[in-house]
Amino acid sequence: MRNAGTRTTFLCRDCGHSSPKWNGRCPACGAWGTITEFTEPKRPAGQRTAATLAAPRAAVAPAPLIEQPCSDGERVSTGLTEVDRLLGGGIVAGSVVLLAGDPGIGKSTLLLQAAGSIAETAGPVLYVSGEESGAQVRLRSERLGVRSPDVRFSPETDAPTIRALLTSEHPALLVVDSIQTLTSPDAQSAAGSVAQVRECAQLLIGWAKQSNIPVVMTGHVTKDGNIAGPRVLEHMVDVVLAMEGEPVSSLRLLRCSKNRFGAANGVALLEMRNEGLIEVRDPSALLVGERDPSAPGSAVAVTMQGNRPLLCEVQALTNTSVFSPPRRTATGVDFNRMAMLAAVLSRRTGISIGNQDVMVNIPSGLQVAEPALDLAIATAIASSFLDAPIHPATVLVGEVGLNSEVRSTAHLERRLEEAARHGFERALVPQSALRSLDAPSGIEVVGVAGVREAIAQAIPAR
Repeated sequence: MRNAGTRTTFLCRDCGHSSPKWNGRCPACGAWGTITEFTEPKRPAGQRTAATLAAPRAAVAPAPLIEQPCSDGERVSTGLTEVDRLLGGGIVAGSVVLLAGDPGIGKSTLLLQAAGSIAETAGPVLYVSGEESGAQVRLRSERLGVRSPDVRFSPETDAPTIRALLTSEHPALLVVDSIQTLTSPDAQSAAGSVAQVRECAQLLIGWAKQSNIPVVMTGHVTKDGNIAGPRVLEHMVDVVLAMEGEPVSSLRLLRCSKNRFGAANGVALLEMRNEGLIEVRDPSALLVGERDPSAPGSAVAVTMQGNRPLLCEVQALTNTSVFSPPRRTATGVDFNRMAMLAAVLSRRTGISIGNQDVMVNIPSGLQVAEPALDLAIATAIASSFLDAPIHPATVLVGEVGLNSEVRSTAHLERRLEEAARHGFERALVPQSALRSLDAPSGIEVVGVAGVREAIAQAIPAR
């Protein structure tokens, strides 16, 4: 039986649309199975919540846009150059950063390292954790070498109490680990629910904007890799970072999917060691450093991660299948894209892989979704099938169409500059891109019109 003092609302996890009744499909974004029920207390009209009681609302007179500050404010360095670059130069004053990732991936380690660095340069840091005790956090801090007395710890999970604590502490940075552990009396539900996450986040975001002090909070992810809780949380914060990595690998990819103060879709490569996360200054060298150039099925491509070009190895393996139909496996690339390229090879180039198991892999846990990898994937599959290695100093860049034509891609000059910087002498690129291409010195650029021609150019022993 429902409580007469509460109100039930149905919220879409993807777009934040609220409805008075449940629907199988969200009427706003059209997603299926994303409607979640939550309850909140009924409040008389005009009554304010804990998120607004602490700061009386004052009317702000409109002002001309040209008189507004043109700077995004002072930035605070995290102590890691790669992370600062990903954020656009550091953490902006008054901004709210959401860091998401799987359990044990290294979120708390990264935040504690940043807290120690900021405490030494900018002022005291308040570290609020509802997941670990003070003894656990201290053990990690000793391992990471964080011994600054200005890193202050609190195990508090009540959001209004945390806001009152912030008023008395005046920290230079607030770290919350994690937002799903906080609760607010304005939401009558368990910690981590849609209502609790929204209320607690709204309270902390309001404090950050009023005090001009940055807030960094961690968030859990679902089994599908999405950030747990309402999707509206990602719209409320200024920066969304996602930490990715394989459980057996020491490499961690920090990906920026949203940034109001810099370029989005960038990545930073970090390595987990005993002393903490260490930045990788030259990710391209690490990603292709262990490649065996004499192995069939190995190709090198140049992918754009945000505004940064990265070299990556594409591995392919074909083998006569004992299954019907043959298996197709893709790791690090889109499965449907790989299946399309296998069909193009079989139909347009005469390479009969219809009875072959085909496996494609991007090592080091890198996830690449852009079509500029098409030519490298197709050539790597052909190389494995023909049992002939690709020329070791060759990189491949280009999108492949259903008619096996090689199409141009964006930022080709920057990709070639990255390849030349790492000693590659030859690049196979779309023929149509040569007309306006200003190729860098030190690398031979060869235009190819189709996949058949690219295979002939890339595999000299064929």
